[in-house]
Amino acid sequence: MSEFHVQIGDQATFSKTVGETDVYLFAGITGDFSGNHVNEEYMKRSAYGRRIAHGALLVGFMSTTSSLMIAQVERKGIDETPVSLGYDRVRFIKPVFIGDTVTVTYTIAELDPDKRRSRAKVEVVNQDGVTVAAAEHIMAWVKNP
Repeated sequence: MSEFHVQIGDQATFSKTVGETDVYLFAGITGDFSGNHVNEEYMKRSAYGRRIAHGALLVGFMSTTSSLMIAQVERKGIDETPVSLGYDRVRFIKPVFIGDTVTVTYTIAELDPDKRRSRAKVEVVNQDGVTVAAAEHIMAWVKNP
């Protein structure tokens, strides 16, 4: 198969307001109870002035958009199983505070027909349009038997 089920420029988006519950549940699941995330008094004395969301939580939101892209493709009926090979160049550019609304945009940027892989640019912006995180995502398109 030489054609992909996605094309360069295809997009998926996801938006969410980051709540206190999101941060505490994520801390509980991962065991990351850093004061940056769960100690308001500690963060009041910091340069940020308040708690910030886990960067890895943002990566989870990035994963949501890759799943949304897969869902778009699967509705068409495909003969491959798309699987994530991971994220490259993950950067947390600005803090995300509790109460911020983030929008993640996943855009197919590159196709490798020989390896059956796609690469996407992933950008996370806050409610003010400021980029707070970015990454590249690699997807393998595995032929079904």
